[in-house]
Amino acid sequence: MACSRDPSEIKLIAVSKTKPAEAVREAYEAGQRAFGENYAQELTHKASALADLADIEWHYIGHLQSNKAKHVAHAAHVVHTLDTPTVARELGKRAGSEGYGNAQRQLPVLVEVNVGAEPQKHGVSPGELEFLLDAVDRQPALKLRGLMTMPPPDLESARHAFMALVSLQTRHGGRNRLPDLSMGMSHDLEIAIACGATMVRVGSAIFGSR
Repeated sequence: MACSRDPSEIKLIAVSKTKPAEAVREAYEAGQRAFGENYAQELTHKASALADLADIEWHYIGHLQSNKAKHVAHAAHVVHTLDTPTVARELGKRAGSEGYGNAQRQLPVLVEVNVGAEPQKHGVSPGELEFLLDAVDRQPALKLRGLMTMPPPDLESARHAFMALVSLQTRHGGRNRLPDLSMGMSHDLEIAIACGATMVRVGSAIFGSR
């Protein structure tokens, strides 16, 4: 699918969950810098094992629970999956203890939205989004960067989910407040990019099937 997007506007996040640190190092040596992890313990382990890669960028893309916030705040450079005020407060507290909390250094976060109200998925409902955005804004150690969603598997439903996220971005401050949209994976990234994604999360197309 062709679309008039500047490639520099889109960050490719290589989803490395369940893959060994050696596979991440190989992708890094090929030029990839941003990597996505779903599990706090695995993120912490890989960040430690690959600490010699100074400009590697760790994105936490799994469901975030309060009891994992300490580990994520320590290892992640970006968090994509804030979905409750409680987790926002805990992550803000833990990020503050890691030295975040001033205009020069804040932990970038995105809010996960369950745009389709799918009961099996995490994410804040569209109707409660503003309340959560305000909760993030009240945390001095956190920097609100945008929105994230997990779409349905079929492509037409995914397109509707992506466009719904774009509409929420517009409704809640636009790109000035929410510059990033994390949406799109291996099977639907072209649609996501055409809809306006600034971050795509690609695993199997880079590392192969799990």
